[in-house]
Amino acid sequence: MDTGAVLFKIPKESPTKLETAVEDFEVEGDIDSRSGRFVRYHFTPQFLQLKTVGATIEFTVGKRPLTNFRMIERYYFKDTLLKSFDFELGFCIPDSRNTCEHIYHFPDLSPSLIADMIDSPFETRSDSFYFVDEQLIMHFKAEYAYNGVLNQ
Repeated sequence: MDTGAVLFKIPKESPTKLETAVEDFEVEGDIDSRSGRFVRYHFTPQFLQLKTVGATIEFTVGKRPLTNFRMIERYYFKDTLLKSFDFELGFCIPDSRNTCEHIYHFPDLSPSLIADMIDSPFETRSDSFYFVDEQLIMHFKAEYAYNGVLNQ
């Protein structure tokens, strides 16, 4: 957030296969709209030194309005909850294109935990839950590696 650097961008052109690489980041994974979404992120260890990250998402709304649109994200390392985020997006009008930015304030991580996360690729996971009127509409899962290994 402080530098304005873009860490990654998921391309909109290929909705069935996510693959991109930007310097010290890579994303891979298949999206199956019937079973939810899954993606794997590859970062360098320096990512774990960041304190605040912003994420901008763009989405469109169909014919019906979205009321009480909410996103809850939970980040885990192994079986330990690292941080939970709760974003209220509120009301979205029908047939609209929307952009919102989420600000993530990362927890302070001990040097030993950071080392363990680097040495344990894909043991850091997240679950993102999207709700409309308190009803789950999508579940997004991700896994993270911080060992600096990129598929180039």
